[in-house]
Amino acid sequence: MPRVTKSVTAKAKHKKVLSATKGHYGARSRLFKTAKQSNIKSLQYAFRDRKNRKRSFRSLWIARINAGARELDVSYSKLINGLTRKDIAIDRKILSDLAINDSSTFEKIVQTAVK
Repeated sequence: MPRVTKSVTAKAKHKKVLSATKGHYGARSRLFKTAKQSNIKSLQYAFRDRKNRKRSFRSLWIARINAGARELDVSYSKLINGLTRKDIAIDRKILSDLAINDSSTFEKIVQTAVK
């Protein structure tokens, strides 16, 4: 029975890791051991930042809604409270888009919520 080496498998494994770390700096993209560590860490960052992206966008939307509402002399908290009391279900993403792109519609929503 011929002797089986692991060279083909190892080469494929190394190639997979090194191609995954292609844009990394220095040894992180060239040496297998550091590339493997770098790849693991990059996947951790990616997992964490998928959650953080949602947070950042929500805070951006809130800032935009607040800016649009303050032009109409209403604070963000009063606007959201008014929308909740009137059972107007518009999420913050849509509200921020309206505040930026369609100010007349946003103004009507604010007037309805604040009355």
